[in-house]
Amino acid sequence: MDELIAELKGKIITSLKLTDTKPEDIDPDAPLIGEGLGLDSIDTLELLVLLEKDYGVTVPDVNMGRSVFRSVRSLAEYVQSNRAQA
Repeated sequence: MDELIAELKGKIITSLKLTDTKPEDIDPDAPLIGEGLGLDSIDTLELLVLLEKDYGVTVPDVNMGRSVFRSVRSLAEYVQSNRAQA
């Protein structure tokens, strides 16, 4: 799980062009949207594309998305549990 969290941190930084952010700056349990990392809805859409492209994982609806994008850890847990089905 720690390896996937580290990988996701790197992909989030690259995908969203967070040039002043290092992976170690991202708390895996901090909120991704709003406070914490401060992502917005456009960033979330980019992450949805990343999940589908890199991991073959989709988020079926907004309610599920709220829990998936709560933190990097919740994102990693979702990818890990759904990647095998993809």
